[in-house]
Amino acid sequence: MNEIIEIKQAEVLQAINRSEVDMQIATAKQYPRHLPTVLNQIATLATLDAETAEDCFYILRRKGEGGGNTIEGLSVRMAEIIAGAWGNLRVQTRIIGNDGKTITAQGVCHDLETNVAVSVEVKRRITDRNGRTYSEDMQVVTGNAASAIAFRNAVLKVVPKAVTKRVIADVKQVAMGQALDLETSRQRMVDYFGKLGVTEELLLEYLELKKREEIDKERVFELRALANAIKEGTTTVQEAFMQPIEDRRQAAAAKQKAIEAREKAAAAASRQAKTVATPAPPKPEKPAENIDEETGEVKE
Repeated sequence: MNEIIEIKQAEVLQAINRSEVDMQIATAKQYPRHLPTVLNQIATLATLDAETAEDCFYILRRKGEGGGNTIEGLSVRMAEIIAGAWGNLRVQTRIIGNDGKTITAQGVCHDLETNVAVSVEVKRRITDRNGRTYSEDMQVVTGNAASAIAFRNAVLKVVPKAVTKRVIADVKQVAMGQALDLETSRQRMVDYFGKLGVTEELLLEYLELKKREEIDKERVFELRALANAIKEGTTTVQEAFMQPIEDRRQAAAAKQKAIEAREKAAAAASRQAKTVATPAPPKPEKPAENIDEETGEVKE
């Protein structure tokens, strides 16, 4: 008698996935990573040339209630270098949500040697400043950017910072000490952002500088890192330049109006105080009817 055997696809896929992970863990245990080799490989790949070193960082300026602050971190490119050199990692990303306003990407990183797994989620807005939803192509681009950032965040949560910080300083020195002279590097950044619609005046206002000559190597590095953040989708030109500058201008205008209002109020109060303090001149007394005005004698 023939029996009908029902095979559930989900259970088969789960069994296959489990066997793959078990095999990868066994391989990782058989060929463990060698820390000095890992650090050397990260440094070698990240410092192949100045352009590669520049791509390893991002920098963002954020305005808060306590004033402005600068956020600096490792880029997606650097996370890829670290993941490849660290080895024995299982990393995957996917889009897990799209509600019409934001896209949510999930990144999962599993260290097969230590059996440490981290899952992170990254949300990215898919509406413009007027509330209109992006086109399908732009939603795909935004989803890819969110997935790349989720990959970076997951990897950097698994790989210890104490390990990577040993080589970060060297990579940064290569990025800042590039062979190009300062003026050429400065002009490259001005031209690059000009193609994105950011004028030199906006660049200087963003950096809080008055003239181009004040853009030193550190500022050039910051602009290069900001360009990385824009390319990766961590921020946008609107968020980085237009919105903060517009907020700053509105705050300055509001402050100026408040100063003018206080000055007007002080002037009005001063005028009122002078009016109250100045006594009115005495009125001449009206002579009595029965007193002679010339002699001062009482009339009979």
